[in-house]
Amino acid sequence: MTDAVVVLIDDDPGVRRGVSRLLRAHGRRVEAYGSAKDFLDQSLPSGPACIVLDLQMPQLNGLDLQQLLNKNRDTLPIVFLSGHGSVPASVRAMKDGAIDFLTKPFDDNQLLAAVDTALARARQGFARRDALDRDRAIFNTLSEREKQVCLRVAGGLLNKQIGGEFGTTEKTVKVQRGCVMKKLGAQSVADLVRFVERLRTAGYVL
Repeated sequence: MTDAVVVLIDDDPGVRRGVSRLLRAHGRRVEAYGSAKDFLDQSLPSGPACIVLDLQMPQLNGLDLQQLLNKNRDTLPIVFLSGHGSVPASVRAMKDGAIDFLTKPFDDNQLLAAVDTALARARQGFARRDALDRDRAIFNTLSEREKQVCLRVAGGLLNKQIGGEFGTTEKTVKVQRGCVMKKLGAQSVADLVRFVERLRTAGYVL
């Protein structure tokens, strides 16, 4: 469990102590904050992390923080805690991606299970981002012309068509295409298409 962090944000010192103690006793790493502002003043965790978040806090409440993180695409999985659970608030939180919405006093096992679910999702998301970062780094090893050839091959154009667009020979495009395949580690056009689609889905290429 030590590879991931549980960020606990609650303005009640007693809750912070109790929840921190519970999570640490079960092998979870915990970083505790008394407000959303205190959390935002720090750098976001660099590895897999989830948030256990109090709903009602002064200034920036839990739902506001969730909205802010979603807007910035800092999609840390969230488990909400509330001393005054309400159906509208819980529905909004879940629609916006919360893992669970627990009402105080909560069952320890229920909280631990929710945190484990959130951490599992965080690890999956981190692995996807890590893979995407590798894809981006590999794509950036291509020359500008190789990038252009890559995108056109992925778009279904033949070497002759690409050569006609660039004013080069089919043989030249074939060589460039071979370099692209080698640099990307693609064994087939299908591999190339999947590679480009991953980048396109992430908004990295058009």
